[in-house]
Amino acid sequence: MSTDAAATTLRAPRPGAELLAEPMRSRWSPAVFATDAAIDDATLESLLVAASWAPSTGNTQPWAFVATRRGTASYDVVVDSLSAGNSGWVPTAPVLIVAATLVGEHDGRSGKGDYTFYDLGQSVAHLTLQAQAVGLHTHQFAGFDHEAAARGLGIPASFRVLAGIAVGYVGEDAHVEAAAPEDADRHRKERVRRALAETAYDGTWGTPLA
Repeated sequence: MSTDAAATTLRAPRPGAELLAEPMRSRWSPAVFATDAAIDDATLESLLVAASWAPSTGNTQPWAFVATRRGTASYDVVVDSLSAGNSGWVPTAPVLIVAATLVGEHDGRSGKGDYTFYDLGQSVAHLTLQAQAVGLHTHQFAGFDHEAAARGLGIPASFRVLAGIAVGYVGEDAHVEAAAPEDADRHRKERVRRALAETAYDGTWGTPLA
C-alpha cells in the first residue's frame, strides 16, 4: 500500500522544512489512515527495534511499548479508553501502540528521575522516523484514559503510560471523504512551526542565531 502522493506533496515538506534530511522532511501526522491496509509483523518489529536503539540516560533504556492490532482484544482496550475527540480518527489506524516509561523498580532496573520521560521521547522519535522511512505514518496522541489502558494491557505499576501512537498508511482521498468532518479537517490542517528566533538562541537567551 503506497502513501497518498498528493497528500504528502501538500503537507510535507512545509515551507522552512526543505533543508531537513529524509525521513524528517516528509514526516507529518495524518488524522485519517487507510483502514483497509494492514501492517506486516516484520515491518512493525522494525519500528520497535528502531525505538530500542535510541540513546538514554546511562543506557537505562526505560521505555516500554505495547503494540496492539485491529481485531484483537488489546486493540479494543485502547479504543475503549479514547477521549471523545480521539475516538473517531484513532481507530482508522491498524496498529495502536501504547508508550510507557519506567518510573519505579522493575526487574532490578529503575528510571533516572525526570530523565526517564526525556528518554521515552527520544525512543518514540526514533520509532516515528523509522515508520516514515518504511512508508508508514504515525500520529501520537495523549487523549485517552492512561490508567484504564495500563490496567487492560497488564502494564506494571512501575511504568507510567504517557502516550499512544497510531500507526498506518496515510488515508487516500476515499478514506478522507468517508471520515467525520472534524477528522477530515484535522487531517487537512496546515502544519506550521514557530520561528527559529523564538526557540533557538546564540550564546545567550534572546540572542538570535547569526
